Amino acid sequence: MIDKIDLSGKNYEISESFKKYVEKRIGKLDRYLPRGNKKDLIAKVVISEVDHPHGNKYEISVAMEIPGGKVIAAKDECSNVFAGIDIIEAKLKGQIRRFKLENTPHLSKKGLKSLFIKHK
Repeated sequence: MIDKIDLSGKNYEISESFKKYVEKRIGKLDRYLPRGNKKDLIAKVVISEVDHPHGNKYEISVAMEIPGGKVIAAKDECSNVFAGIDIIEAKLKGQIRRFKLENTPHLSKKGLKSLFIKHK
Protein backbone atom coordinates (compact mmCIF):
# COMPACT_ATOMS: atom_id res chain seq x y z
CA MET A 1 0.00 0.00 0.00
CA ILE A 2 1.08 3.54 -0.68
CA ASP A 3 1.62 5.05 2.75
CA LYS A 4 1.15 8.69 1.85
CA ILE A 5 -1.89 9.70 -0.21
CA ASP A 6 -2.70 13.42 -0.15
CA LEU A 7 -6.40 13.86 -0.95
CA SER A 8 -7.81 17.33 -1.50
CA GLY A 9 -10.90 18.84 -3.06
CA LYS A 10 -11.66 22.14 -4.77
CA ASN A 11 -15.36 23.05 -4.51
CA TYR A 12 -15.92 19.45 -3.41
CA GLU A 13 -16.26 18.04 0.08
CA ILE A 14 -14.62 14.64 0.40
CA SER A 15 -16.70 12.01 2.19
CA GLU A 16 -15.23 9.25 4.34
CA SER A 17 -16.45 6.53 1.97
CA PHE A 18 -14.78 8.22 -1.00
CA LYS A 19 -11.56 8.60 0.97
CA LYS A 20 -11.54 4.87 1.74
CA TYR A 21 -12.28 4.06 -1.91
CA VAL A 22 -9.35 6.18 -3.11
CA GLU A 23 -7.02 4.59 -0.57
CA LYS A 24 -8.13 1.14 -1.73
CA ARG A 25 -7.80 1.79 -5.48
CA ILE A 26 -4.81 4.15 -5.71
CA GLY A 27 -3.07 2.66 -2.67
CA LYS A 28 -2.61 -0.73 -4.29
CA LEU A 29 -0.81 0.59 -7.38
CA ASP A 30 2.59 0.30 -5.72
CA ARG A 31 2.52 -3.47 -6.29
CA TYR A 32 3.17 -2.83 -9.99
CA LEU A 33 6.34 -0.79 -9.35
CA PRO A 34 9.85 -2.26 -9.11
CA ARG A 35 10.93 -3.05 -5.57
CA GLY A 36 13.39 -0.17 -5.26
CA ASN A 37 10.77 2.42 -6.18
CA LYS A 38 8.10 1.41 -3.66
CA LYS A 39 9.72 3.14 -0.73
CA ASP A 40 8.83 6.81 -0.10
CA LEU A 41 6.14 6.86 -2.80
CA ILE A 42 3.74 9.82 -2.62
CA ALA A 43 0.38 10.07 -4.39
CA LYS A 44 -1.52 13.36 -4.68
CA VAL A 45 -5.20 13.24 -5.60
CA VAL A 46 -7.10 16.45 -6.40
CA ILE A 47 -10.85 16.52 -7.10
CA SER A 48 -12.49 19.68 -8.32
CA GLU A 49 -16.14 20.22 -9.14
CA VAL A 50 -16.69 21.93 -12.48
CA ASP A 51 -20.10 23.50 -13.12
CA HIS A 52 -21.31 23.12 -16.68
CA PRO A 53 -24.64 24.39 -18.04
CA HIS A 54 -25.74 20.81 -18.81
CA GLY A 55 -24.71 19.32 -15.43
CA ASN A 56 -21.95 19.10 -12.88
CA LYS A 57 -18.77 17.25 -13.68
CA TYR A 58 -15.77 16.39 -11.60
CA GLU A 59 -12.19 16.76 -12.69
CA ILE A 60 -9.89 14.26 -11.01
CA SER A 61 -6.12 14.38 -11.26
CA VAL A 62 -3.61 12.04 -9.66
CA ALA A 63 0.17 12.49 -9.55
CA MET A 64 2.46 9.82 -8.17
CA GLU A 65 5.94 10.99 -7.21
CA ILE A 66 8.37 8.11 -7.52
CA PRO A 67 11.73 8.42 -5.75
CA GLY A 68 14.37 9.49 -8.22
CA GLY A 69 12.45 12.43 -9.67
CA LYS A 70 9.93 10.58 -11.86
CA VAL A 71 6.28 11.70 -11.77
CA ILE A 72 3.46 9.58 -13.18
CA ALA A 73 0.23 11.53 -13.64
CA ALA A 74 -3.28 10.99 -14.97
CA LYS A 75 -6.30 13.27 -15.34
CA ASP A 76 -9.94 12.61 -16.15
CA GLU A 77 -13.25 14.46 -16.19
CA CYS A 78 -16.44 12.53 -15.43
CA SER A 79 -19.86 12.84 -13.85
CA ASN A 80 -19.24 10.24 -11.10
CA VAL A 81 -16.16 10.52 -8.88
CA PHE A 82 -16.05 6.79 -8.08
CA ALA A 83 -16.04 5.88 -11.78
CA GLY A 84 -13.39 8.54 -12.39
CA ILE A 85 -11.07 6.89 -9.85
CA ASP A 86 -11.49 3.56 -11.66
CA ILE A 87 -10.60 5.16 -15.01
CA ILE A 88 -7.56 6.89 -13.55
CA GLU A 89 -6.42 3.65 -11.91
CA ALA A 90 -6.40 1.96 -15.33
CA LYS A 91 -4.47 4.87 -16.87
CA LEU A 92 -1.88 4.80 -14.10
CA LYS A 93 -1.42 1.03 -14.41
CA GLY A 94 -0.44 1.44 -18.06
CA GLN A 95 2.00 4.22 -17.28
CA ILE A 96 3.55 2.22 -14.44
CA ARG A 97 4.01 -0.79 -16.76
CA ARG A 98 5.79 1.44 -19.27
CA PHE A 99 7.97 2.89 -16.51
CA LYS A 100 8.84 -0.60 -15.28
CA LEU A 101 9.75 -1.82 -18.78
CA GLU A 102 12.05 1.16 -19.32
CA ASN A 103 13.78 1.00 -15.94
CA THR A 104 14.15 -2.73 -15.33
CA PRO A 105 17.09 -4.05 -17.39
CA HIS A 106 15.87 -7.63 -17.73
CA LEU A 107 12.46 -6.47 -18.99
CA SER A 108 13.72 -3.99 -21.58
CA LYS A 109 13.10 -4.61 -25.24
CA LYS A 110 16.81 -5.18 -25.88
CA GLY A 111 16.88 -7.90 -23.25
CA LEU A 112 13.85 -9.66 -24.69
CA LYS A 113 15.23 -9.43 -28.22
CA SER A 114 18.42 -11.19 -27.23
CA LEU A 115 16.41 -14.15 -25.97
CA PHE A 116 14.85 -14.80 -29.36
CA ILE A 117 17.85 -14.15 -31.63
CA LYS A 118 19.73 -17.27 -32.59
CA HIS A 119 23.43 -17.05 -31.91
CA LYS A 120 25.89 -18.48 -34.42
